[in-house]
Amino acid sequence: MNLASLDVLYEDNHLLAVNKPAGIPTMGAPKGTPTLLSIAKEHIKKKYRKPGNVYLGVVSRLDTPVTGILLLARTSKAARRMTEQFRTHAVEKVYWALVEGIVKPAAGECVDYVAPDKRRRRMHIAGGEPAGAKEARLSYQRLQVMGRNSFLEVILETGRKHQIRIQMSHRGWAIVGDRKYGSRSCWPSGIALHARRLVIAHPTKGETLQLDAPLPAGWQSVNLDG
Repeated sequence: MNLASLDVLYEDNHLLAVNKPAGIPTMGAPKGTPTLLSIAKEHIKKKYRKPGNVYLGVVSRLDTPVTGILLLARTSKAARRMTEQFRTHAVEKVYWALVEGIVKPAAGECVDYVAPDKRRRRMHIAGGEPAGAKEARLSYQRLQVMGRNSFLEVILETGRKHQIRIQMSHRGWAIVGDRKYGSRSCWPSGIALHARRLVIAHPTKGETLQLDAPLPAGWQSVNLDG
């Protein structure tokens, strides 16, 4: 990924929203490994001819194999205000997912407690409410049945690490291509999980801002029109 391929969905003096491709980490990669954050900083630096270091605060993160909307703040003030919106669940986060199996019931809510499995470097569903576990809550609707798979719209109510991936897999509906959480299917790039829509209040204007991320090319084989 380079500057020319950075897919900017929204940009002003306060926010930068991009459509993240699969295979690139949001941040925190080993030194010398490109991240979306480092590429976005270079974009701002070159576009606005900024000397020195560029400030960008990561407001929303996506796992490396996941695609879709990723939101960055261009000022510390915007970062604080957006972080508070996410903390208080004042944002709407909509994902599209292709999962293995025929999801029944066709709509529902998933509520679990999740905790890290440090030995296997993944998350797991914790029984009850043990120490260190956090509540994970989402709702879903099955939009289509596609052969042996189901196409879902997921509304993420909390924002736990790997949340959609582990909650779907726990119910026998692994995200297509997600070998880490039990999928046996192949996917062109990354996994079949896409951050489709983000609805927020602008940090300075206060107006509602809806951001939508087009699906990447790897989804072309999925007939979303039925």
